[in-house]
Amino acid sequence: MKKVVVTGGAGFIGSHLAEELVRRGYCVTILDDLSTGKSVNMESLLSSPSPSLAEGEESPGDAEFVLGSIADLDLLQRLFRDAYYVFHQAAIPSVPRSIDAPLDSHEVNATGTLNVLLAARDNGVKKVIYASSSSVYGDTPHLPKREDMPPHPQSPYAVAKLSGEYYCTVFQQIYGLPTVCLRYFNVYGPRQDPDSAYAAVIPRFISMVARAIPPPIFGDGEQTRDFTFVKDVVEANIMAAESSASGIFNIGAGKRITVNQLASLIINITGKDTKPVHRDARPGDIGHSLADVTRARAFGYHPKYDIEEGLKETIRSFPV
Repeated sequence: MKKVVVTGGAGFIGSHLAEELVRRGYCVTILDDLSTGKSVNMESLLSSPSPSLAEGEESPGDAEFVLGSIADLDLLQRLFRDAYYVFHQAAIPSVPRSIDAPLDSHEVNATGTLNVLLAARDNGVKKVIYASSSSVYGDTPHLPKREDMPPHPQSPYAVAKLSGEYYCTVFQQIYGLPTVCLRYFNVYGPRQDPDSAYAAVIPRFISMVARAIPPPIFGDGEQTRDFTFVKDVVEANIMAAESSASGIFNIGAGKRITVNQLASLIINITGKDTKPVHRDARPGDIGHSLADVTRARAFGYHPKYDIEEGLKETIRSFPV
């Protein structure tokens, strides 16, 4: 079995990715400091016995969990020994959180990424797959967003993510370390935390609507987003690793809806009798976002989930 490392593997996206990698036969080392990740996200992965196999079926891989931080370069050097791929998901998420604590955002999201690349280079890792963000585009008026557009970050989070991309590019050019940067567009799905003060819009809306609490919409609600289901993101990561791809790629659904439409859709699916309330717009939020995923199609990426299908699966996972 090929050894791979998933940084941030106890988090929302990382835990889904770790599960799928094990299912496909990889030996997965999960690194997480549990500052935003959760042990419960790994329970089924670390505690379940190996399933009985049908004739001709491949044996699944296995997983181990290491409590630690990407700020610890010595730890990364040990963990990356003999690793084939590194899927770098670890980060302090959220634009608003980065505005409140910009130094924390930089130290984890920028310096932490540099540590990951140093350890990958020193241990001969075959490829690093880096979780970047559509926030690097900022509020540029042109849609859809294409990878060749000049970045225009508008928050410390976006700046840190963009610096990680630059580090990936430089490490490939100078040291010959293959890297892929995936610019995620508004990822959602099961396990996304609705209770954080910086919770993303979909889990927060679902949690509040389920309790008949009016969900808050910041601004007029006509801002648009390209929401991407987590299973499509997982597939993109594995395809990017296993292919010859390198460089920067948008990972989105290639479709957009307004936040007002999103709220209405969640209310309709849950059947709850509530209406959103509007509040002042937040600093750092962008107006419109839509991914051009043409470049990612070159390594086989084709999003399978539309917003309604993804929301239904997400809502079913909530304890409501």
